[in-house]
Amino acid sequence: MIKEKIRRANQEALDRILKAQPTLIGIGKAIDEVPGMEKNMILHAGPPIKWKDMTGPLKGAIIGGLIYEGLAHDEEEGLRLIESEKVIFEPCHHHLAVGPMAGVITASMPVWIIKNKTFGNYAYCTLNEGLGKVLRYGAYSQEVIQKLKWMEKKLAPILKESLELSGEIDLKSIISQVLQMGDEGHNRNKAGTSLLIRELAPYITMTNYSSVDQYEVLKFIHSNDHFFLNLTMPACKATLDPLAGIKYSTLVYTMARNGTEFGIRVAGIKGRWFTAPAEIIDGLYFPGYTMADANPDIGDSVITETAGIGGFAMATAIPIVQFVGGTPADAMNFTKSMYEITEGESHHFKIPVLSFRGTPTGIDIMKVIETGILPIINTGIAHKDPGVGQVGAGLVRPPMKCFEEALEAFVAMIQEEGEPA
Repeated sequence: MIKEKIRRANQEALDRILKAQPTLIGIGKAIDEVPGMEKNMILHAGPPIKWKDMTGPLKGAIIGGLIYEGLAHDEEEGLRLIESEKVIFEPCHHHLAVGPMAGVITASMPVWIIKNKTFGNYAYCTLNEGLGKVLRYGAYSQEVIQKLKWMEKKLAPILKESLELSGEIDLKSIISQVLQMGDEGHNRNKAGTSLLIRELAPYITMTNYSSVDQYEVLKFIHSNDHFFLNLTMPACKATLDPLAGIKYSTLVYTMARNGTEFGIRVAGIKGRWFTAPAEIIDGLYFPGYTMADANPDIGDSVITETAGIGGFAMATAIPIVQFVGGTPADAMNFTKSMYEITEGESHHFKIPVLSFRGTPTGIDIMKVIETGILPIINTGIAHKDPGVGQVGAGLVRPPMKCFEEALEAFVAMIQEEGEPA
């Protein structure tokens, strides 16, 4: 009896993923749009964490966030404010949001607004800063703050006006296209960023801003291949959140990392995190850096794998192995192995090299435990010290302990209800 209940629940969860319609509808300020956001609140990637347990990139990003908001003038004042316990730290995921790497969102930051038009839920994410010295890697120099202010005062308003002129953008359709064009939606976003420029460029030129401002916005997006990542992430978040609370479902609706712990949440056990120490990423390092420089796995961008793209779709982006390590055969095999731990296949996200088979979708904790196969994640590698930035990229898997504890909790839950395990 319980097996049939689980089967039906998981089919319902998969059906919700497949029916999702994530759509970009606008840009707003976090304090105005993100539910529960407060002026003294800083959202971060991954499961809940206390200041004393945070690693370098997250601590640096938080200090930078306080300086950006004008709550502190420098590092010393920021640390005093944190020690006074007047700053509230909460996960992005607890506020319908996601953030790459450190994942920091503060009150004044502009955020993309995504609506799942099928189920009516929303998701939010900041705008991507680009590479180099950036807040999401823990940098907080004056140039970092100046760029964030430019993004707040010029980039976001121009994009907001452009979206008002263009109308909403179907992100599911774009993601479907970029998978056909060699992106996988996590570490490779060249096609996605290019298609976004095609959607917005005509309307950027129609805004009431100067031609110089318009040029700077177009140049900034063009020079930042990862710009579209901050749209795939909330698109996946909006797709997966409707799974929360589906009784008896064993599918995962959240995977996330805060730089110290990796955490998952399961549809049938709404809201509860199952965590274990985050792993060090195995990959290719930039010249001058080694694994000894790496921070443990960090960021909410693994929401892409949770939704069935990213590492699960590496077969669509075989050249990415030159960036994260491995061989073309590895990329194919990683994708193929993910079918062993998922409930089904996407109807929209197709893999040309696998005869247009749908990407593996709907991670099932029971199948992970049964097969011993863990989800594959391709991701950037942050330096363990704040502000150094990205030092490489590679492949990582979640700790098995997360899935073991989740399944134990699921079994205990159904036993309490009088169901045979």
